[in-house]
Amino acid sequence: MLYPELFRNFESVRWSMETDVPWSSFDPARLSDEQARTIKMNAITEWAALPATEMFLRDNQHDSDFSAFMSIWFYEEQKHALVLMEYLRRFRPDLVPTEEELHAVRFEFDRAPALETLMMHFCGEIRLNHWYRRASEWHTEPVIRAIYELISRDEARHGGAYLRFMKRAIERFGLEAKRAFAKIGQAVASDQPARQRGAVPERHGAKPAARSGVARALAGRADPLRRELGEARRRDDPAQPVQPVRPDLRDRSGAQPLPQVARDAGGRADGAVAAGRIGTRAGGQPCGRQCRCGW
Repeated sequence: MLYPELFRNFESVRWSMETDVPWSSFDPARLSDEQARTIKMNAITEWAALPATEMFLRDNQHDSDFSAFMSIWFYEEQKHALVLMEYLRRFRPDLVPTEEELHAVRFEFDRAPALETLMMHFCGEIRLNHWYRRASEWHTEPVIRAIYELISRDEARHGGAYLRFMKRAIERFGLEAKRAFAKIGQAVASDQPARQRGAVPERHGAKPAARSGVARALAGRADPLRRELGEARRRDDPAQPVQPVRPDLRDRSGAQPLPQVARDAGGRADGAVAAGRIGTRAGGQPCGRQCRCGW
């Protein structure tokens, strides 16, 4: 079981909303209205972990180990929403989300294969880690910058935990798991939108209630995960296509790119699943953070 070890690791680096957030450093002159509004939308987005957790528990009733991990993931994701709402309550109370706005993002996902869903959410955690780090740089107010740094480290740990479960799935299910992960990896890395028919599980196109404009907007943004993952042709599955590396992603400055699959002199993949390589930055260097994410 992975849950006991993950629980201990996550518990040892858990941050406190009371003592680890520098509330006294708030500078009102460095928070614009636009920045404050994005904080509100992020708080609502993080609240959407509630229906995602309900979906995970429903679709993984066969896997008690993974379901137990959801208790950690759900706690931390809801904590992200709470700390952002606390920031607004202290400094922009006019923008604190209402209960109705939060409830609007609680909708039911359609059923989907558990392995594809696992890979999709692994990609999502990688995206969020990069996004929050960039958001911390974009903001100018010291307190929200510190909060986004804390959240980004949580998202990195979540991605590391999902990777552990993906490796376990490969050990248990072999080629079936590799194909499921490659299918989503190819959709994520494709030049075509990830919501293209048949590219991702149908549940990722779930339609929230018609009354919820916020929920529709969030659902529309949930799937186009454009991060370059790469795609390897497996020795034991030569029919798997190799997804070319997009130059615009490879050469883009800013966030560290995800590592690409090593190839031999003949251009053949070395047999490693692309997702399995995401444990170090490009060049094999660890992330340097005390987060125990395995990077």
